[in-house]
Amino acid sequence: MKRELLERIDNPEDLKKLSRSELKELCGQLRSYIIECCAGNPGHLASSLGAVELIVGYHYVFDSADSIVFDVGHQAYAHKILTGRREQFRRNRRSGGISGFPSRAESSHDAFGAGHSSTSISAALGLAEAARLQGRKSKSVALIGDGALTGGLAFEGINNAGSGKADLLVILNDNNQSIDGNLGGLHNHLLRLTASKSYNRFKDKVWNSMGESRFRAFIQRWVRSLKAWFVKRTGGDLFEALGFRYFGPIDGNDIDAVVNALQKMKNLEGPRVLHCYTVKGSGYAPAEKDPVTWHAPGRFDISTGQRLDGSRGRVRYQDVFGAVLCELAEADRRVVGITPAMATGCGMAKFGKLFPDRFYDVGIEEEHAATFSAGLAAGGMRPFCNFYSTFSQRAYDQIIHDIALQGLPVTLCFDRAGLVGEDGATHQGAFDLAAYRSIPGTVISAPRNELELRNLMYTALHYDGGPFIIRYPRGQGEGVRWQEEPFCELPAGKAECLCEGDTLAVVGTGPCVNRALEAAEAFPGRVGVYYFRFVKPLDEEALRGIASRYGRIITVEDGCVKGGLFGAVSEFVCSAGAGTPVTPLGIGDEFVHQASRDEQLSEYMLDRGGIEKILLKFLEI
Repeated sequence: MKRELLERIDNPEDLKKLSRSELKELCGQLRSYIIECCAGNPGHLASSLGAVELIVGYHYVFDSADSIVFDVGHQAYAHKILTGRREQFRRNRRSGGISGFPSRAESSHDAFGAGHSSTSISAALGLAEAARLQGRKSKSVALIGDGALTGGLAFEGINNAGSGKADLLVILNDNNQSIDGNLGGLHNHLLRLTASKSYNRFKDKVWNSMGESRFRAFIQRWVRSLKAWFVKRTGGDLFEALGFRYFGPIDGNDIDAVVNALQKMKNLEGPRVLHCYTVKGSGYAPAEKDPVTWHAPGRFDISTGQRLDGSRGRVRYQDVFGAVLCELAEADRRVVGITPAMATGCGMAKFGKLFPDRFYDVGIEEEHAATFSAGLAAGGMRPFCNFYSTFSQRAYDQIIHDIALQGLPVTLCFDRAGLVGEDGATHQGAFDLAAYRSIPGTVISAPRNELELRNLMYTALHYDGGPFIIRYPRGQGEGVRWQEEPFCELPAGKAECLCEGDTLAVVGTGPCVNRALEAAEAFPGRVGVYYFRFVKPLDEEALRGIASRYGRIITVEDGCVKGGLFGAVSEFVCSAGAGTPVTPLGIGDEFVHQASRDEQLSEYMLDRGGIEKILLKFLEI
């Protein structure tokens, strides 16, 4: 497809040279380019397709000195393409390419990094206040959508912004509903009226002429009530109650409507909300029909809409979790499932269909998910709360204060633990071992295969001592038999010797220990490999024996070595006075940027070849 207009856009200033009639064609070319690139180089497709007109409209109306903060950041593909990264977008989310999320290090047009959700309003408010304090006239905009408004942080930002007079525009990208055609004309009329310069000048004159009187307060309440009557079906009364002026809703996939609204609202002052209805996946029929699947579909055939399976025929850990949870729930009515808006991603969708009265998708509310789980446990239920590891960080206080401190039996399943690949620095599950190991009364486990995950979930169900964390990686398992096997309760804090040696010991956790076992095959009889399925409590008896038997210990973990398994082993060896040197293999003191997961494992020497090189290095000494 020819993209003559798009190829003329190297920065937002080029966009402003287009006529209004050319903007619609540009939006079509943007969509075509995003679809083409994502078909062969997977990314977040449906969300970015739905936000095209909002982003084109923003850059057409606002200036480069202004700031836009995206929420969630995966909506921003059109923004990246229009701000000088058109050709780089072909290497989106790849090693050496650009990030799949806004990044301040990547472009001056990325005002604020955004990988996790619900941050935009707080960040944009900070940018607006910084501009005010420094005497700059720049505008601050938050584009929030894809469920991010359900997060508590978004409401904290709204509450703070509404109590002041910050020059903040919030664009609400509402892709959960279609536009009500019967009310569209009325709402558009309300927008034209309330956003017009003449209306606002007249309104200000009227209020000023009344002074601070009871009559003015009465009239203002009456006007607000009348306006709320018009907009209550869209939630506008909520924003008005919180101190925002509400406008809309408009068709957010109609570029003329978007530009008209933004032009009218650009120079209004104070906190204000523009409500936009959009279609997630807009412009690509398969994505419009099934926006959940096409949120991040992987590789696909553009013409047929057929997704191309890139798996190696092995079951994914998330699917094992979902299947086992259903088994446990069938046998024990106390089992309940909780997810903060990740039902499909974490494998809990089937559970939700089979046990709808025991399934809770609480939205993007990690803190609430943790405390809600604590309440369920306090009431006698057995909650399995599933977070992506990177998102569990947001519930850190609740896990300490509401679960661990009270010793409540909540099973916390951390999906996507360790290196996650192309999602980049914001999404790596690198910090969970270090973060939660210091919490008293907490069990932390990491299965090395599908069967171990199954048995750890069963063990967690019968554990009464407090929070029980199970962390497992993204993607396919090891291909071991797991479904037909009977459940086995595993003793907490017990390690397992996978093979013995006479020179070096590898102490590993999670699937990394499998790669260590494969690497040890190159040195028969020389390397002992020990599987620490529990990082906490640590099997000190086994570790004492390892330290006394071997001349060096190498720890292997899919996470940050500072505070993780390496930290636990080093602390014990030092405190026991063993004097055995401990060498870590894992993620160093750095953030991990985008690349394939296999590339990341190789970079950190956590694949078979990397571990084999380390073993050879020390065996030759």
